[in-house]
Amino acid sequence: MSNAASSRNILQRGTPAGLRFFSYAVLALAIMWLDQRGGWLDSVRFGLSAVAYPLRIALESPVKAWEWTRDNFAERAALQTENRALRERIRALELLSMRRADLELENRELRNLQASSADVAQKWLSARIIATDNNRSRQRYTVDRGAIHQITKGQTVIAGGGLAGQALRVGPWSTEVISLSDPEHAVPVQIARTGQRTLALGTGREGILALPLLPLQTDIREGDLLVTSGLGGVFPAGYPVATVSRVRRDGTSPLAQVDAQMTAALDRDRLVAFIWFDAAHASAPAEAAQRLEATQSSEAAR
Repeated sequence: MSNAASSRNILQRGTPAGLRFFSYAVLALAIMWLDQRGGWLDSVRFGLSAVAYPLRIALESPVKAWEWTRDNFAERAALQTENRALRERIRALELLSMRRADLELENRELRNLQASSADVAQKWLSARIIATDNNRSRQRYTVDRGAIHQITKGQTVIAGGGLAGQALRVGPWSTEVISLSDPEHAVPVQIARTGQRTLALGTGREGILALPLLPLQTDIREGDLLVTSGLGGVFPAGYPVATVSRVRRDGTSPLAQVDAQMTAALDRDRLVAFIWFDAAHASAPAEAAQRLEATQSSEAAR
């Protein structure tokens, strides 16, 4: 309604308004024709463009700055995500590599344990060392096998290199093992090269045994292998025990001073094994034979 009324007002005011509109239209057409023909407005257009360009840049700068900031943050976030994923993958690969190395080491230790058990061994059970108690007065460690695994007090324990010790205290699920190097432990041995028998005592130093009962003139030298002699009825004969590491004859004592390094490397091995001996074997310790005789007697009595 207002548009129609204003149109009627323009027509009612008469010719001057219509004439002005027509004049403006003709002028605009004339300017367009002249510019098309002669280009005389190019300088005006150039000047206006020079004035408008900074304004255009000023108006577009916030938009471009926002787009740059947004893209930069998005790219940085993507790089951080990718970097985090790569770090996690590297960590997973490292864990996989360590686990593989751990399994290879464990398999090698198991093979060494199996190789260490002589024919006299009827069966063996591997155990993992879970705690150690090593000082000058005690050389002991705890393993994850106990009475529920048929472990008994005094049972022989070996490691990859040879004899390691005996079961000292047996619990339901774990066992305290006394090492050969414990000051309270002794094992009958013989020099493999000569057959000379003697006693190897624990020194309280990790992995070190002493042979304090050898006469000064005994044929023994560094590098000699000591094996179990079978005397005492506890260990079978022939198990590696230690390698002679030091022989000293100073003449002030009738006895030689001999140290030996245990062949079982308990400071490196994580696995040991409990041994059950074949009582019928000729090299079986006396305790195993006694258990066999007791079993046979009880069966005969039935």
